[in-house]
This record gives sequence, C-alpha cells and structure tokens, in this order.
Amino acid sequence: MALVKAGVVVLDCAEPEKLAVFYKELLEAEETDATANRVEIRGSEGMRMAFRRDMNATPPSWPRPENALQAHLDFVVEDLDEAERKVVGLGGRPLDTKDASGPYEERGYADPAGHSFTLRRVTPTAPKQG
Repeated sequence: MALVKAGVVVLDCAEPEKLAVFYKELLEAEETDATANRVEIRGSEGMRMAFRRDMNATPPSWPRPENALQAHLDFVVEDLDEAERKVVGLGGRPLDTKDASGPYEERGYADPAGHSFTLRRVTPTAPKQG
C-alpha cells in the first residue's frame, strides 16, 4: 500500500463557490464537500479539485514574468473547438495569442479567477475512416 496517495489539486481564489461552478461544468463533475472557505469537486474520471478562499489571492500573470505560472492544469479533449466554446461560455478566456491557420494541438486558457490551464487534443488511436 502506498505511503502517499494522490490528493487534491487546490486553487486559491477570492470566490471558491464561483470557481467551483466553472470547473464543475467544464469537467462534468459533482460537488463532494463544501465549507465556508473551501469547495471540493470530483470529475467523472475521478480527478479531484478544491477551491480555497484567499481574499488576497493574486491570479498568475502567465505568460508575463512578474507573477508567472503558479500552477498549471492540463485537460485532455477530443475536439479543441468544441471545448474552447465551452470554456469561453463558462467565463474562461483564451491565453494563446498565436495567429496561425489550422488547428492547434493544444491551447492555453485562464479560468474566471485567472488560473491558467491547457486543453490538449487527444490523438485518435483508430485509423481514420473515409
């Protein structure tokens, strides 16, 4: 039996209830615990996240260096465009400022509290049909 088991990714923010809603919708998760200063969720595939109230939390400034990357989350998706629409619809914003044609294999975003994350496209393992 492992001495240390996987825990919970915890993001500090001023409004944990609002940030929990963003990630609950994005990950199709359920709330598992909530107190006055912390909300915890579990995604459909078992990923656990918590959001802790910190009235002095400063959002990361990535890609600017002054308050760079504090934590970074990667999420795997099948359709980058569909996932981006969902992120933006939930109040997230794109961070990737590349202006190139064609689909990216990954794209950077910030959640409503400013934490950065990446959506990374899953490469299908089955041969392309048609």
